[in-house]
Order: sequence, then structure tokens, then C-alpha cells
Amino acid sequence: MLRRYPEVGEPLACEPITKGLLNHGYRVSTTRGSYFLKHHLDKKHIDDATGERATIVRQHRATQRLQSLGVPVVPPLTDADGTTVTVIGESCYALHPWVDGLHRVGSQLTPHQSRRLGTLLGAVHTALEQVMPTDGEPGPSDGPLPAGYGSPHAADTFALIDELLAVARGQRPRDTPRDAFDELAVHRLVERRALLELHAHRRPPTPDGPATGWVHGDFHPLNLLYRGADPVAIVDWDRLGVQPRAEEAVRAAAIFFVQPGGELDLPKVRAYARAYRRAAGADPAELAAAVHRVWWERLNDFWILRWRYRLDDRRADPQFPAVSALAVWWTREYEAVCAAFTE
Repeated sequence: MLRRYPEVGEPLACEPITKGLLNHGYRVSTTRGSYFLKHHLDKKHIDDATGERATIVRQHRATQRLQSLGVPVVPPLTDADGTTVTVIGESCYALHPWVDGLHRVGSQLTPHQSRRLGTLLGAVHTALEQVMPTDGEPGPSDGPLPAGYGSPHAADTFALIDELLAVARGQRPRDTPRDAFDELAVHRLVERRALLELHAHRRPPTPDGPATGWVHGDFHPLNLLYRGADPVAIVDWDRLGVQPRAEEAVRAAAIFFVQPGGELDLPKVRAYARAYRRAAGADPAELAAAVHRVWWERLNDFWILRWRYRLDDRRADPQFPAVSALAVWWTREYEAVCAAFTE
């Protein structure tokens, strides 16, 4: 791989990065410095080494354009042939400069830093409007989402709850005994079913038109690096695409500012949201609609339990207590949450 980048020097060490749930990353040390080697894993197969590669190239071009506008991103290096993606077998790789920095969750941010976070995401959304192509560059999200993108149906969620309850209550291989996580899962599943039965009539209406905003797609603490008090790099643009932009702002806040007990730090959310609205030019009605759709999404979502019980993948288990409690708290404090995003 490094032979394609003669300017980076000779390799000395390669250490895997342990944080993150999807792609594999490595810190590569050479005679000329340190670099981040990204192994793209989201797609299992590459269609003739062009489909997935073209999508990644489009993401790379976006970060190059964003950097020219002053957005803190880390575009990949170009190799000796002037390309940014290397395909080896059925895998895609990219080499980026190494950025020293730390991840920060909302509890580590001051109110001022919370405002800066909102301003940053608003700047990302407005910059993406300027740099994203409209000339048919390849990739799965070149155009807007189909009109009428709908919210989850409670009936489908009830069926999923029944499936997950059966496994959590003990219908599993004998060598996997029930534990405290399973007890909590059963409690939350039963609780969530009761909430959905009570609030099923509040399913968000299907929008009349398609989403039109370009978004990062996965804006959360593990994809933002800080140096001191300053954000210095937004990384992992794999989910760059067209989505309702205000929904990304709400989802990000629900990740950054969730507390261990499942509550949101509403004063920081308010500071963040006000700054986001100013930077993105978003009005309160747009945020209110996004709050409602993301709340309903969270009420119907069990991705951590699906990973555990369907895929036997427990990497996300530590997030479950706060994430599952948030849906309950958010339902109870719906008006206060909405006010924090819109006032």
C-alpha cells in the first residue's frame, strides 16, 4: 500500500485504532511521520472495483472542497498516480494525514463550546450546499431522497419487540445464559411497547416532498477531534448523503448531550441549537419537525439489541442503558426538548 505513496517514507509500524464500530483504521508510522490508513468495510463486495470506489472518491472530493472553504476536515493523500483510493482484492483503502486530537462528549463541553459545536455543524451543512456536485457524479446519494420518506410504523416495531423479547427471555443456545443486560433489555422492551401503544397516533406525517440537504451522515463524538478547546477535524464521511439536515442536528445533539441516566443536558442543547439555527439558516419550525421525527425514530429503534441478538455483536452493548433510557425520558419531557431546540 505505502509503495503507492513514495513521499511518505518507509513504514516503521502499523497499529490498529480500537475506537469505532465499523471501518478498520490504523496508525501508520514511517520515516517521515504518522498517517491514518483507513480500510473501508461498510460494503462487503465491490462491484468490479468501481461502485464502492466511486462512492469513496466522491466523498474524498467533497472533503477537498470543504477544506478549501475552511471546514476542518482531513482529505486523503493522493498517490503517485494522482488517485486517493487503492483497491486491493475486494477492499478499498485510503491514506490520510494523522491528526493529533481527542474526542469530547457533551459533558466535557462548556456552554461556549456547545455553541461552537452547533455553529460548526451549521457551517458543514451550508458548505455542503456549495460544494456538492449536481452534474451526476457517481454514488448512491447523488439525488434527493424519494418523495414521501416515511417514519417507522408501530406495527412493525411491535413484531420486532416480540422477536427480541423471545431471545432476551431465554430462547437462545444453552451456552449463552441470561445476564443483567438481558434483564435490562426485557424491561426496556416491555416498557417501550407500552409507550408505543400509548403514542402510536403521534407517528409523524409523511413529508410532501423529498429531503434536499446534504449532510455528513454520522456526526457524533467519535467522528470529531478536538485539540484543546478547538475542533480540528471532522472525520469519517462514509455516510455523506442527502437527508433532512435538521434531523442530523437533532440526532447529533441526542448523542453528544445524552447523560448516563438517559436525560439530555437541555441548557447545552439550547446553546447548541441556537447556534446551529443561525449558522444553517434553519427556522424553529424546521427544528420542531426534526425533533418530532427523531423522537419517533428513537422510540421505534432497537439497533443495539438487533446487533446483539441477531448478529451476536456486542460492541454497542455499553451504549444501551443511556440510549434506551433516553427514549423514555424524551417521551416524558417532549415539550421541554422541543423548546430547547426551537426557542
